[in-house]
Amino acid sequence: MIKVIAKWLLVTKLSLADLWYDKKVSFCIIASIISVITPLLLLFSLKYGVVSQLRQQLLSDPQNLEIKVVGNLQLDNAKLDWIKKQPETAFVIPLTRSLNTQADLINDSSHFVNNAEIIPTDSHDPITHTLPSLKSNNQILLSSLAAEKMQATIGSWIKMVITRQLDGKLEKGITQLEVKGIIPESRYSRVAAFVPLDLLIEMENFYDGYQSAIFLTSTGQLNPPKHTSFARARIYANSLDDVAPLSFKLREQHIETRTQANAIENMQAIDRVLTFIFSVIAITAIFGCILSFTGSFLSNIERKRKDIAFMRLIGFQSHEIMLYLITQAVILSCLAFVISCLFFLLGNYVFNMVLGKNLVSQPIVSQLQFYHLTIAFLLTLFISSIVVIIGGRRAVKIQPAESLREV
Repeated sequence: MIKVIAKWLLVTKLSLADLWYDKKVSFCIIASIISVITPLLLLFSLKYGVVSQLRQQLLSDPQNLEIKVVGNLQLDNAKLDWIKKQPETAFVIPLTRSLNTQADLINDSSHFVNNAEIIPTDSHDPITHTLPSLKSNNQILLSSLAAEKMQATIGSWIKMVITRQLDGKLEKGITQLEVKGIIPESRYSRVAAFVPLDLLIEMENFYDGYQSAIFLTSTGQLNPPKHTSFARARIYANSLDDVAPLSFKLREQHIETRTQANAIENMQAIDRVLTFIFSVIAITAIFGCILSFTGSFLSNIERKRKDIAFMRLIGFQSHEIMLYLITQAVILSCLAFVISCLFFLLGNYVFNMVLGKNLVSQPIVSQLQFYHLTIAFLLTLFISSIVVIIGGRRAVKIQPAESLREV
């Protein structure tokens, strides 16, 4: 084992000494590698940066993941359970009839909102998952626009007022609710309040003429029916790629839906176009890189036939000659890749500084993750090693007599 390590150290030392001795040739090989790697890194960083930013912008608005049910249906528990079990589904919660999902919200006589949307929520809701959970029916989450209009803050108590017509008379149901959180406008831009599902059901019961334990009145029927089916549902997919398949499954179940399909398709179309462009350029550049590597190393081997023959003469075996050539290729590739990364960082900074100023909604147009650079580095080493192994087959056939013949 010690002998093998000593041999490898000797080969490495000889490789470094030879590269330093032929500095001009080494520089040309490094320059040819840099000329291929740097543009590829910059091109891929643009593609990845643009697409990832578009995807992040769509994901930052959970409503792009929503699959809206069109019209009022009869979704029973079995149907809702089926939707929840689909692998594309991230979140499902029932909704009552659309006419029963509005209410007036009042902070004081000067600050109120008429006909605000009342939306049911629960844990894992994409819109409210970062906010405190609602543990009772007297708690509420407000959209930022609703909170702004009412001048309400977290901890404020506001009134929810709903109105029905019963026996020819208008009746108001009023309840006090505590504001537990405020939803950022980036997550929900309209005037709305998010409440527990039970509170929404109580609202529907009140509108349907029943007495309510939350909206206290002395009139109306007793014992409201248990809700075993719902008119609609809030449905969210796991990812942008899951929106279309889940929507298709729902339509197969005769549930008409509406999604942000155009925005998602535009992003995916940009991804496909950029991927195609990058692939064509990358394949061309890699092919050119292989030809450059092949020409450089083959000419290098031809130029050093006498040196390789002399190494064979003094006892170096074929596999040691191959290791010598591969070590040189690895050293040159590593140096070239490090320098390419420095040029890439400079180009990346220029792209983001110049182009980012003209794209207010997308300040970062060029970026790569660490694993991208790792993959690029390994590919560089792999290609250079393969080329050297193919070209090195000629080197190992050089006979020691050639060194004597040229003396």
